[in-house]
Amino acid sequence: MSDEPTILVEFSMSPLGKGESVSPYVARALDIIDNSGLDYELHSLGTIIEGQWSEVMEVLKQCHQAMEKNCDRITTTMKMDYRAGASGRIQGKVSSVEDKVGRKLQTQKE
Repeated sequence: MSDEPTILVEFSMSPLGKGESVSPYVARALDIIDNSGLDYELHSLGTIIEGQWSEVMEVLKQCHQAMEKNCDRITTTMKMDYRAGASGRIQGKVSSVEDKVGRKLQTQKE
């Protein structure tokens, strides 16, 4: 096992100047993420990825490069969370809050 930290990254990447619907471009990124083997969750305003620092950053780089192929301007927002020794946090963080509330909350629907 690597000594490299495990991180959660929530991000949204989209091209500018490509019209109102950018789902074809988002789909490129999700194909890369899905094929990466990293744990992730897609939601309506972005994607959460969990993995080792270098793996997550490499996947984000690949997503950007795929979009660069025919997009002259790309905007990316990213939020990152590191917690030493923690993993499985995509669902774990939700479960922790639900435990404190005492019931299931509305999350991503399957």
